[in-house]
This record gives sequence, C-alpha cells and structure tokens, in this order.
Amino acid sequence: MLRRSWLTRNMLRITLGGESLREFPRNQQSAYIKLMFPRGKDERPLMRTYTIRHQRPEEIDVDFAMHAQQGPASAWASSAQPGDRILVAGPGGRKLISQEGDGYLLAGDMTALPALSVNLEELPEDAYGYAVIEVRHESDIQPLRHPENIELHWVISPKPDPRGLTLLEKLQSLPRLPGTPSVWAACEFSSMRAIRHFIRQRYDIPKSQFYVSSYWKIGQTEDGHKQTKQHDIKKNQGVWR
Repeated sequence: MLRRSWLTRNMLRITLGGESLREFPRNQQSAYIKLMFPRGKDERPLMRTYTIRHQRPEEIDVDFAMHAQQGPASAWASSAQPGDRILVAGPGGRKLISQEGDGYLLAGDMTALPALSVNLEELPEDAYGYAVIEVRHESDIQPLRHPENIELHWVISPKPDPRGLTLLEKLQSLPRLPGTPSVWAACEFSSMRAIRHFIRQRYDIPKSQFYVSSYWKIGQTEDGHKQTKQHDIKKNQGVWR
C-alpha cells in the first residue's frame, strides 16, 4: 500500500502499487480485482471484490465505501499504512455502458460509485440522460467529470432500504428518456431487482444495451451474495422483456 486518503465522509481511497503492478494490464479503470486477506494458519485467504477507480504506471486507486459495521476489507483499509502488503488478483472484465443507445441511464450506490464514475468519464461529449447516485450523507457527494447533458441526481440515504426503493423512486420520478437508452446500474440486490423490473417495464431495450447487476446484499457476506446472485441469474435465464 502506497497512500490512503479520505475522499468524503464515508469513502476511503487506498493507492496500491509496487513491483507486482509492473506487468498489470493497462487501461483497466472500472475493472474488478480480488483483494485477498490472510486468515488463520490453515485457512484460505478471504477474497473480496473491488473496482479499479484510477490507474497510473505501477499504481491503482481502490475506493472503499466505509460502514459502521466493518467487514474484513473495510477494517483492513481503515487501519492500513504505507508499506502494508496485500495480495491482488485480477483484473477481471470492465463493465462499461453500451454507447449504442439514444441516451444514457445510470444508477448506483456507493459500492458502485467507482465504476459508475469511470462510465461517466468515458461517455461521448454529446451524451445525454441521467445518473442517479445513492450516498449515505451529503458530504459523500463527490465532484464527478461527466458530459454536460448528463444530469446527476444525488439521493441521500443514511441506511440502505431493505425494500430496495431508494434508487427506484428517484428513477421513477425522472421524465422518460426518448428512444432506446443504454442502461448501466449496480447496487444492493433488492434495489437491483426493483430497478431491473422498472426499466424492463418502461423501456424496450435490447440486451446489448442493458447492464444491471448487484454488488452486495443486505445481511449477507460476499460469498452468500454470490450464491443468491447465481440463483437469480439462473431463475431469469431466457427472461428478457
């Protein structure tokens, strides 16, 4: 670990670097990586998934959404000091919004803010549409680079809604985009399902322009969420419109 800095009240940036990143592929902003945290002597390391926010030669920035109840990843980040070491696996694929649509609709909570931010930065200058972002506190609002005609809508929610309605209700309040927009959304599992249903009802969007995913689930570990997510994918195979 090279540096740490608080971006906002609840978002901590850790900069990783060193010799192990010399062979790291270039242009991996928004790709996911696996951070591996050591456990007991005879236990396998605990892996957690995070997003590359920025990349520079031999350096990557990883942003941690911090919570009052810390898991192993946020606990490590909160106490990490320059010189501390951690294993990094990856990178995995980049999930970027399709640029085939008539407009753009993006949504995410703080866990998805790093990836959503990269998506905004890579949109064409003439892009139009909405980006709805859920944060825990007003001080968590960040300045984001984005096309002039993409409207940013910040939603303040101190605690996640188990019904998954926080992002949904804001999306429902926005005027319908004309034509067939491209969609990118990532958030808590219940929120993801609510958004997915709403978007499918409001727009007739081809699969190639539609990315909606859950990054976590209230009350579950990452491993538990992974199983829930796989079950949901299997259940919805073949279901599109």
